[in-house]
Amino acid sequence: VSEHYGPPDILVHAAGLNNRVHADNINQSEWQQILWLNLSVPFFLSQHFVPYMKAKNWGRIVNFASLQTFRAFPNGISYGASKGGIGQMTRAMAEAWSSSGININAIGPGFFPTELTEQVFNDPERAERNAKLTCIGRNGRYEDLNGPLLFLCSEASVYVTGQIIMLDGGFTAK
Repeated sequence: VSEHYGPPDILVHAAGLNNRVHADNINQSEWQQILWLNLSVPFFLSQHFVPYMKAKNWGRIVNFASLQTFRAFPNGISYGASKGGIGQMTRAMAEAWSSSGININAIGPGFFPTELTEQVFNDPERAERNAKLTCIGRNGRYEDLNGPLLFLCSEASVYVTGQIIMLDGGFTAK
């Protein structure tokens, strides 16, 4: 890919893992696995690609935060810790690299149908309860990610860095 398009200058970290284990029962291996994938991998991938972005004096990194960046949910201690870390890491990465023309931001999706939320969306009553917790009155759709991602990955976001844009239909506004 880099031979055809050149070195990457946009990096979006959207992978995530959640084990939904109560704090009393999580073991060290599970804890480390979730923090590694959700927090460490985005940092080290970014660190690897930042020199290419610095060479261009332009780059965009978008991390994926979560509702759990800001509030706790049942059986989500390791996931919540990792996503809380994403929020702070996004700000710290922005402080470290934005002067080199690299903007680092995060998107915080609300309730979207993913593998991580399969339990919620397989239960129509539960999905509807979550939808009612938003100001908009519905859960997220994949196309809701398009505009904010395009904005954060474009020149239009030149003065936006270190921010978390919540895409939660107003869930965190309530």
